[in-house]
Amino acid sequence: MSSPALAEVTTTEPPAPPVPRRRTRRTAPWWFLAPALAFYLFVVIVPSVQGTAFAFTDWDGLAQVKNFVGLDQFRRILDDSAATGAIVNTLVIGVGITVVQNLVGLLLALGVHSRIKTRNLLRVLLFAPAVITSVATGYLWQNLMTTDGGLNQLLDLVGLGALRQDWLGNADIALYSVIGVIVWQFAGYSMVIFLAGLQGIPEELVEASYVDGAGPFRRFWSIVRPLLAPAFTINLMLSIIGGLKLFDQVWVMTGGGPGGATDTMSTLIYKNAFQFNDFGYGIAMALVLTLFVAVISGVQYRLLGRQGK
Repeated sequence: MSSPALAEVTTTEPPAPPVPRRRTRRTAPWWFLAPALAFYLFVVIVPSVQGTAFAFTDWDGLAQVKNFVGLDQFRRILDDSAATGAIVNTLVIGVGITVVQNLVGLLLALGVHSRIKTRNLLRVLLFAPAVITSVATGYLWQNLMTTDGGLNQLLDLVGLGALRQDWLGNADIALYSVIGVIVWQFAGYSMVIFLAGLQGIPEELVEASYVDGAGPFRRFWSIVRPLLAPAFTINLMLSIIGGLKLFDQVWVMTGGGPGGATDTMSTLIYKNAFQFNDFGYGIAMALVLTLFVAVISGVQYRLLGRQGK
């Protein structure tokens, strides 16, 4: 026979596990965001909507009367030779800066990523032009590129006087001179982004390819280049957007001249809106430029995103 104590022990059920207390998820009240949202609304959204509405009028920027003209301002862009020329120049600058600046920046990054003793000093010197303001850079190179400026004097000094040019006064080369100045200023900026990508590549992979007998170009193309995809995406996006909306350096160095040879969409927008008092037409061009940049940037991002996968 079993004892009563044993029966009591065997029939006793184990205690139920404690029920965990649910933590209430606290979210920040929306009214904390209200000041920032209100500021963004009245500083960005409202002016943008009003500016878009002006593109469908003939407003001169001063008069009280604004006549609705529909799509006439946008049709003018297609019929305006200055506008179409500015679009071509904008594309040339955007593509030229994107290709040359990133190529130079990549070469500089590969150079200062090596184990040379002066790499830290070179990084500072090469990045320094990106810190200079665009207006100061424009005035600096405007003086250097005059007929008797420092650039032509340097060519004479090294025995290349035959290459002397009126760099900003010759319509055939003025646009490319502007592109050269932009590349000089921002190649170091691209270098820093590429350098950050290079420093994130595991050294074991590069050393393994070196042991396997891969040459420098093969190592770069098969190992370094795929791992630099995020850096390529950032640099290409920044350079194409900056090139398409370029204004400061062009306006300071050439003012769009000679004869409109360096006019971009941005400089033409400024001229029409604030010099010719054709505000509606200027806003229409600004809207076209905005859509232009958005479409090109979106297509570029999609293409780069697919290659990075």
